[in-house]
Amino acid sequence: MGEKYTVIIEEGEDGYLISDVVELPGCHTQAKTHDELIKRTKEAISLYLSVKPSDVKTKFLGLQHIEV
Repeated sequence: MGEKYTVIIEEGEDGYLISDVVELPGCHTQAKTHDELIKRTKEAISLYLSVKPSDVKTKFLGLQHIEV
C-alpha cells in the first residue's frame, strides 16, 4: 500500500478544479472534472517524488477558517 497525502481541492474563477498536495510544497495541478483532477494529482505526486527527495514532506495539522 502506498503513502497517503492530504489534497485540498478548490474551484478557480474559470471553473477549473485545482488540487494542492499539502505535504509536498509546490505540488499542484488542475482539471475540468473531479475524476480527471484526481488522476492528474496522482501523476503530479509521482513526478514530484521522482524529482525531489521524499524527506521534503511536511506534516498536515488541520484547516481553520479565520474571519478578518
